[in-house]
Amino acid sequence: MKIRDMHSAPSLGHMPSTAQALSQAVQRSRAKLHQRALLAGAASAVPIPGLDWAVDAAILSKLLPDISKEFGLAPQQIDALDPHMRDQVQKAVAMVGSVFIGKLLTRQMILRLARTVGARMGTKQFAKFIPFAGQAIAATVGYGTLRYLGQRHINDCVRVVEHAQSLQAGIVTPVND
Repeated sequence: MKIRDMHSAPSLGHMPSTAQALSQAVQRSRAKLHQRALLAGAASAVPIPGLDWAVDAAILSKLLPDISKEFGLAPQQIDALDPHMRDQVQKAVAMVGSVFIGKLLTRQMILRLARTVGARMGTKQFAKFIPFAGQAIAATVGYGTLRYLGQRHINDCVRVVEHAQSLQAGIVTPVND
């Protein structure tokens, strides 16, 4: 059995370095996502116009950076990487197409994200005007929308970390599946 020289493989920094650590990061992220999606669903049920949009934006602006941090992909974590690994991670982020990994989120970025699921948001607003069942529909759509956006971000983070792990192991794999 050959022991690797510590300097031969670029460090992953705060990124999960094993499949088990990656799985644990996914589980922690999904637990956060579930809790916050429930909160978004509850806010969606309140029949005050615009409240759910504000709550969704506030939740997403905190949730997405929290998820990125779980995977070692927060801006300061990426900046702390070895220069070669940092370049490779940034290339992987670009290939995945995520505009949220390794970036400080701005209000404009959150609004752009909300526009990608605009039809669901419109349904949620319309449903509030249906007595009783409308609040349940709005809550379900609010939960589902946030859950969808969060899961998409988790999937992007996983693909970037898997790419970084393969680089560390000396195996180059395509990022897009």
